[in-house]
Amino acid sequence: MRPLLLRLEKAEWCELKVVATGTHLLEKYGNTINEIERDNLSIDKVSIIENDSTADIMANTVKRFDEYFNNHEIDVVLLLGDRYEIFEVASACVINNLPIIHIAGGETTEGAIDEVFRHSITKMSYLHLASTEVYKNRIIQLGEDPERVFNTGAMGVENVLNVKCLSKEELSKELDFDLDKEYAVVTFHPVTMEQGSELSQLNELLKVIENHPEINFIITKSNVDKGGSLINDKWDEFGKIHDNVKVFASLGMLRYFSAIKYCSYVIGNSSSGIVEVPSFKVPTINIGDRQMGRIQSTSIINCKPVSENIERALEYAKSEEYKNVLAKSHNPYERECPSRDMLEIIKDTFYGKRINLKKSFYDLEFEE
Repeated sequence: MRPLLLRLEKAEWCELKVVATGTHLLEKYGNTINEIERDNLSIDKVSIIENDSTADIMANTVKRFDEYFNNHEIDVVLLLGDRYEIFEVASACVINNLPIIHIAGGETTEGAIDEVFRHSITKMSYLHLASTEVYKNRIIQLGEDPERVFNTGAMGVENVLNVKCLSKEELSKELDFDLDKEYAVVTFHPVTMEQGSELSQLNELLKVIENHPEINFIITKSNVDKGGSLINDKWDEFGKIHDNVKVFASLGMLRYFSAIKYCSYVIGNSSSGIVEVPSFKVPTINIGDRQMGRIQSTSIINCKPVSENIERALEYAKSEEYKNVLAKSHNPYERECPSRDMLEIIKDTFYGKRINLKKSFYDLEFEE
């Protein structure tokens, strides 16, 4: 969200308040609040995580954001994505009659529970800023008025195209890790529609890593999804006994994008491998079903969460056939300047206007 937040901060017609919550505030997830604070934005903090229980986090989120909205003068709330925490923030907005601007609606991730939360957030939102034309049309299919639905592209890609990455030498020093040899960046999250599979799937990936001592592996830990702590504990244990593996709670945006820029492969099941990595012209080996349904670049190599399939994907990524595919690939999420277009759409929609939150369901026309 950074490019849009910086534009909103400079805009004379609005006052921006950033609310940092969730894992941003926790040391074990990297204290990424520090990265937000570097931009000198006006920040409030709302703590919602007291344990690893998804139900407790959801209950805390709706309660504490309801309190927050009641104690602050807010006109419009800007939300990005599909996390269950964001769903609860949206619920608090609806309770308090606050219009929602939703970024990245209309997408599908059939292997993650984010799927149902995302579409629910869409129905609670007033203005929609989608990442592709297909996603825009899907939001309209959900009954949202086309006049309030726009294809702006993905801001994550805007970050990729504009961030000034560290040099490989600077990154190696920051991470205290040898990046002169071939290396991969790995992120693996629970497949939340397949509960109980997180360790069995991760173990298949670990077999592949053990088969390749010639490759260094930068690991970024899982999020707070159910099963994420089991994955992170396993990574910590694995990293201690493998010299070619280094585990990080979070790299932050600059180090993460810098790591991707120079790596040979991105491996795992993170949305970043689908949305952002293709703009680096780096191979993404996408494991399993967590991202199933997302629009993909031809640079994505999909495989089952089985060691033999992951090995085949790794071999294919090294082939001349794939290198030709990669060279010709295009990122479908890439547009010239999403944050600029979003800023203008937000201004045109809200500045100086009274918003009627009573929405009519937009019906598509079907032949009888």
